Amino acid sequence: MSKNTAFGRRRFFQVAGLAAAPLILSGRVWGSDGVVPSERITVGVVGVGSRGTGELGRFIYEPDVQVVALCDVDPMHYRDKEWGQGIPYGLEPAAKQVKEYYERKDSKAGVSGPDTYTDYRELCARDDIDVVVVATPDHWHALCTLEALRNGKDVFCEKPLTHLFPEGQAIYREVAKQKAVFQTGSQQRSEFCFRRAVELVLNGHIGKVKHIEVGLPDGYDKPMGDTTVTDPPECLDYDLWCGPSPKLPYMRARHHRFWRGHTAYGGGVLMDFIGHHNDIAHWSIGMDNSGPTRVEAINWEFPKTDIYDTPQNYEIQCEYPGGITSSIANKHTDGIKWYGEDGWIYASRQQLKASDMRWTEEAYDPGATKVYKSNHHERNLLDCVKSRKACIAPAETAHRSVTPGHLGYVSHRLGHALHWDPAKEEVMNDAEANKLLNTFLYREPWKLEK
Repeated sequence: MSKNTAFGRRRFFQVAGLAAAPLILSGRVWGSDGVVPSERITVGVVGVGSRGTGELGRFIYEPDVQVVALCDVDPMHYRDKEWGQGIPYGLEPAAKQVKEYYERKDSKAGVSGPDTYTDYRELCARDDIDVVVVATPDHWHALCTLEALRNGKDVFCEKPLTHLFPEGQAIYREVAKQKAVFQTGSQQRSEFCFRRAVELVLNGHIGKVKHIEVGLPDGYDKPMGDTTVTDPPECLDYDLWCGPSPKLPYMRARHHRFWRGHTAYGGGVLMDFIGHHNDIAHWSIGMDNSGPTRVEAINWEFPKTDIYDTPQNYEIQCEYPGGITSSIANKHTDGIKWYGEDGWIYASRQQLKASDMRWTEEAYDPGATKVYKSNHHERNLLDCVKSRKACIAPAETAHRSVTPGHLGYVSHRLGHALHWDPAKEEVMNDAEANKLLNTFLYREPWKLEK
């Protein structure tokens, strides 16, 4: 075994014939799919709102996966919609989804459904879980992920990797310490159009890269829901939902879906999407484990409300080694556009365009330089859990992709550009900037153990 994970331990004992019990207890799941127990990967999901439910649906359809546990502080809600309208989310609908899927898969198995928890620590402590999926709001990413890693789990964590800069460092260093397999939910790396764009850039089709436009959506320009301060729903553990962050007065405009509008819980739309598009930009110029040398926030505008404190309009200008510049802003068309000395390329989730459209044809060979190929983000994680190879979107890469966003907030706060040392991960000759970047206060009793 190359890693002492729960999956590795159970697989070793079963192959050696030393396990006293089967991998899956009778009456839980199943075995009509031809997957031998020693090859089955058990999964627990923390956070089953809209995003977590989506990931749950992707994992349970993989034939060698068994979802055994779910965790959430809300038993049922309808995201930003009125009660009873739209799709229900939360612990109860998710557990029902899992149970019904496995019942359809094998009606004779006597499926009892996944175990459910409100405290992520109980789920992470289980010895029979291989992979923990973290799909909570951003302010919980670090604590849930670190708990899973320190309990010997491999992890799939949604982007942005973390809410705060020091949390990202803590995660990627813990991943290395534990020799864990880690996948960030930056799914664009597993899509053809982005992979092709990156290979075209790396193979020199547009010549020397001069500038990159990273187009992100607008931030919230007004409250995105009811701003009436009320008591939280009785079924919701709001204190635990807030966790290490400030416990702001409860209102729908700052809860499900729109919590990221306030820096207590997220970094706004900026930090939501920078982990997608800037991740691709970094991939294309070899910055997966590095970053810019200069960062400056300009032209930030905020909504005329005290409900949110994240920008509706924003731009972050970056400079990279080799004379490459970038602009991360909501004024650009959504996606990534590369400008080179000999042409241009544009990639988004909807299309791939270039100054020579022949480059975009699937049969076209972009050249000798190939990047990591994955066509299924969740499957990539599962394959790597078995092989112990690195995933396509590892922890440090995810942290580096969003670092310009963290630095942008500091630059805006101070009103000047920052000169960044990506090797040391510190602002050069600016003690005030480093203090802002690295200082954070967790609400008691929560602590970040780095």
